[in-house]
Amino acid sequence: MRNFLSAVSFLTIVPAGRADVPPGRAAMFFPLVGAILGGAGAGLYLALGSFLPSPITSLTVVAFWAAISGVIHEDGLADVADALRAGRSQARMLAILKDSRIGTFGAVAIVLSILARWQALEHLTTDRLIEVFIASQAVPRAAIVALAWISRPAGTGLGLAFSSTLSTGAAVTAIAQGIAAALFCGLRPGAAIILGSYLAIRLAQAYFYRRIGGVNGDCLGATEQVLEISVLILFTCRNCSW
Repeated sequence: MRNFLSAVSFLTIVPAGRADVPPGRAAMFFPLVGAILGGAGAGLYLALGSFLPSPITSLTVVAFWAAISGVIHEDGLADVADALRAGRSQARMLAILKDSRIGTFGAVAIVLSILARWQALEHLTTDRLIEVFIASQAVPRAAIVALAWISRPAGTGLGLAFSSTLSTGAAVTAIAQGIAAALFCGLRPGAAIILGSYLAIRLAQAYFYRRIGGVNGDCLGATEQVLEISVLILFTCRNCSW
């Protein structure tokens, strides 16, 4: 229970956890926390959709997910967008990743992320809304645990603290939850989500290794955002029989 509450505290603004629980130990419950956020988002979507226009309902859900998570993943995406521009040295990129300020590239990345998720929710073509909402929040959080588990850390920040306390058991448990959340959407879309997530994890690892020599907390946040967008966009396909 302490590990679960710590996961809630780590991934959301809800002060439920214990400060003495290492983030790697809490990681086994990251997908479960994501599933809860996804279910809450689905409930909000269905409730608001009964009396508000669809665009406002979809945007409200995206805003809810960002706010309840303390924009931790959006912040990682922004830092990566600012730091990993072409032509910069590894030392310079690592220095920018440590900087709490958001530059032009970071701001644009956040705007594009919000727009992508908003429009994806607005144009979903499936009737499995609850399943899709849950998978969109659970699978990316399982993926960042997997990425941290298989990667060497870069720098000395949160990414190092996370990776160094992440056990094989916790990682496997989180991955299993992510797979279950994907298959909750159905066998075919679930298989597509699992395969796509695996490829995204491997590509992200290779890219971050090449640019900064490893993976840090911002890299994990950026990966979460990319996968969250990808899962939602998958279910906007008009010619897919999901």
